[in-house]
Amino acid sequence: MAFAIRVILVISLVIIQQNSDAQELIKLQKPRLRNCRFDKIYQFGDSISDTGNCIREPLCQSHSDCRKHPYGMNFYQNAMGRCSDGMLMIDFIALESGLPLLNPYKDRSANFRHGVNFAVAGCTGISDEIMAENKIFNTAFTNSSLTVQLDWMSSHFENTCNTDCRKKLKKSLFLVGEIGGNEFNYGLLQGKSIEELRKMVPIVIQTIIHGIKRVIDFGATRIIVPGNFPIGCIPIFLAGFRTDDSNAYDEYHCLKDLNNFSIFFNNHLQQAIDEMKKKHPNITLIYGDYYNAFMWFLQNAVGFGFDKNSLLKACCGTGGGDYNYNIRKRCGFPGVEVCANPSTYINWDGIHMTQEAYKYLAKWLIDDMLPQLNCHV
Repeated sequence: MAFAIRVILVISLVIIQQNSDAQELIKLQKPRLRNCRFDKIYQFGDSISDTGNCIREPLCQSHSDCRKHPYGMNFYQNAMGRCSDGMLMIDFIALESGLPLLNPYKDRSANFRHGVNFAVAGCTGISDEIMAENKIFNTAFTNSSLTVQLDWMSSHFENTCNTDCRKKLKKSLFLVGEIGGNEFNYGLLQGKSIEELRKMVPIVIQTIIHGIKRVIDFGATRIIVPGNFPIGCIPIFLAGFRTDDSNAYDEYHCLKDLNNFSIFFNNHLQQAIDEMKKKHPNITLIYGDYYNAFMWFLQNAVGFGFDKNSLLKACCGTGGGDYNYNIRKRCGFPGVEVCANPSTYINWDGIHMTQEAYKYLAKWLIDDMLPQLNCHV
């Protein structure tokens, strides 16, 4: 009963602080993931999932746009650290599981009874050293790669479960990613060709698979490994690689070559996951299909109430036009305005999505994952 009361209080605090349309934010009367009976969730990743680690790393914090208003403007007490106007997919997944929101690992005063968020905005899957070998440089000022996050996990478990981890993690859910996308994002912005980036895919996939092995070794039995979004639909790249060649765009006005690269990466990740499943038949290992979740959402967004003229446009940005994105004057910079109603925009700042978009993406992913989780819903 005490646990149920705590969950209700957390959910209430989140919802009370929302705007007037808060009641439509998320329906939690019967959270579908609650049937899975997860008692903890562990998240690894980058800015898609970071709930406050970057802003607790001095160098990362000093260079992060997400540390200041208007980021978090629709979140409880306008808390900073999430790269959106409000909640992220991991927040919706936690609440749908009947659990409180995950606290960031770097918040040493936090309660980690129901899991930990290790994700760090701007991080990569591979190390900065491997990035440098490929002449790509991490411009987010964090070296908290997937390997570093896994080391944090190891330290955390040594302090919390030690030799009894396998038993204590039996009811836990692990999300290894989305991670491994920023190295390609940085490469594209630094002038690397898609062919050059394709050559990096095997080492990134290998790093993710190694991460999966590590969490399995600790006792993880239910693991979700998300792929990459269709990066050809993101304003930062649509603005940066704008062309007059109409053949470069698909029917949704996304850049085909960049989306094809995302598909290439995701296909290799899925193949590697399938191989892992053969080696670990007793582990529930699920590919999180971010690509198709986003494409489904983009195709149906107008029906959900999103502005048909702003589907590929940043809510918080400058430049107007098709994308409202200027890399030299980004969201959070002085004079950069926020759109009147973020809940009608898919994209928040040219890179990340709005709370309302993440809500629908989380819903699609939960619907897709539930049958594979065998939770007897």
